Amino acid sequence: MNWKFWNKDNNKEKAKKKSATREWTDAIIFAVIAATLIRTLFIEAYTIPTPSMERSLLVGDFLFVSKVNYGARTPMTPIAFPFAHHTMPILGTKAYWDGVKLPYYRLPGLGEVKKGDVVVFNYPMEADSPFYRPVDKRENYIKRCQGAPGDTLSLVDAQVYVNGKAAPNPPGEQTDYTVTTNDVDMNPQILEELNVSNYDNIPFPTMTEEAAAKLKGYSNVKSIVKNIRPKGIADPYNSVFPAAYPKYKLTPNNGNFNWNVDNYGPIIIPKKGWTVKLDSLTMPVYGRAIEIYEGNKVQINGSEVMINGVKADSYTFKMNYYWMMGDNRHDSADSRYWGFVPEDHIVGKALFVWMSWDDNASFFSKIRWSRIFRGIN
Repeated sequence: MNWKFWNKDNNKEKAKKKSATREWTDAIIFAVIAATLIRTLFIEAYTIPTPSMERSLLVGDFLFVSKVNYGARTPMTPIAFPFAHHTMPILGTKAYWDGVKLPYYRLPGLGEVKKGDVVVFNYPMEADSPFYRPVDKRENYIKRCQGAPGDTLSLVDAQVYVNGKAAPNPPGEQTDYTVTTNDVDMNPQILEELNVSNYDNIPFPTMTEEAAAKLKGYSNVKSIVKNIRPKGIADPYNSVFPAAYPKYKLTPNNGNFNWNVDNYGPIIIPKKGWTVKLDSLTMPVYGRAIEIYEGNKVQINGSEVMINGVKADSYTFKMNYYWMMGDNRHDSADSRYWGFVPEDHIVGKALFVWMSWDDNASFFSKIRWSRIFRGIN
């Protein structure tokens, strides 16, 4: 392109031709800057590494995630190696310098995070872990939004309720079942056709309700029952939020929180501007968000709460929060285990699968052709 301002020869003499090295350098710099702007402001590619969203999203799905829908989040750690998230390939060193940090800011978007959206966000539990990273350099997670700011959410026998009404179940939602047969083993080909999974050789196959209904019709199946944790009994092996984090308990402790992954809550999701009374029932639920996500110093002195050195009976939230859950309900580490997702952790909305690769399939069947350019519901 013949940019006039680039040509400094006022006598209109022929400008010197760029060297090949200069042309390649200019092209590479332009490509890096353009790609970085596209990834930061518009759209970015991600892959699914775990089965927490099956059967809606599969391990090996490659997604495009929109930054425009919720508004692009401007970089909070601006000095970083291009195209590396938090770790340098091969070297294994940090791919960013946290000597310069910028405050959270989000550009205007097309809309807000809605219930039912499949959302990519930064893992909030890294905020106070020994492996601390800045917000925008934390691991990327993908889950479905089940609760928006201000909602009251609960689970009753694995059914999500929002503000007292049953929430629509995702089309690919699955859980594990107890299958009893008449001593005749199931045909592995049938299980494969129904997309029945068996994680870590646990004797409870995982499937959708549709697959369970079809499997029940086979003559060698005596019964098939969905495994539901009973109400009022906490899981002794996998404590859920907030019982898993007792740091913010007051005395006397009136909140037992005998919740589990199938019978949970009710719990109110914080909304910007919402004021919560701080007592023995609310502090275990909201204390971590007040201290870790909103940047306050919280101290518990018996039955008193001190925020930034001042006794506090209430707190007004500065940010919106969300409740994220995986569609694979019994094989997903999500908000049931670590609580709320702050708005500054939101990355973008998953749009569609552009490629899908099955590592366990034969060479000629590794590409899942039926999933290419498939929208995400």
